[in-house]
Amino acid sequence: MSHNPFLLPLAIFVALAGCTAETRSSAAQPPARQLSPAGLETVPLEIKSRGRTHRFSVEVARTPDEQARGLMFRDRVGDNEGMIFPFQSPVAASFWMKNTVVPLDMVFIRADGTIARIAANTVPYSLDPVFAGEPVAAVLELKGGRSAELGIAAGDRVTWPGAPTS
Repeated sequence: MSHNPFLLPLAIFVALAGCTAETRSSAAQPPARQLSPAGLETVPLEIKSRGRTHRFSVEVARTPDEQARGLMFRDRVGDNEGMIFPFQSPVAASFWMKNTVVPLDMVFIRADGTIARIAANTVPYSLDPVFAGEPVAAVLELKGGRSAELGIAAGDRVTWPGAPTS
């Protein structure tokens, strides 16, 4: 049985070329999505207020089911955590606190990224609707009282990956 002396080096070259191609293609891939324990994508969010930038890590509630559940049944929201509810186009949004255990600040965000209104320290378990007061592109929920702690107010600018650009 005779062996071709060129087959082994060729096989090694092909194997290494395959590894190199794999490495290149995986390096070009976008970073993996970060998921929260609830299975929602988590993105960085910034609020620019009075010359300061406040950074948060927020879950994104995109689907109707995710938006209906929101932060219900959660027993805590961290100081720099929250949930963003983006809409396809601006809507006259209203939210309630059904099955929501902790008070929240509801930050209503216009299509241009500015804050239209903040409903601070909403009442846990309340079925009373909390209205935006005008069409909004998104609603951000933060730990109750956090907006006041940081001096966040109407007119401040909110940005996150996937935010509308107007």
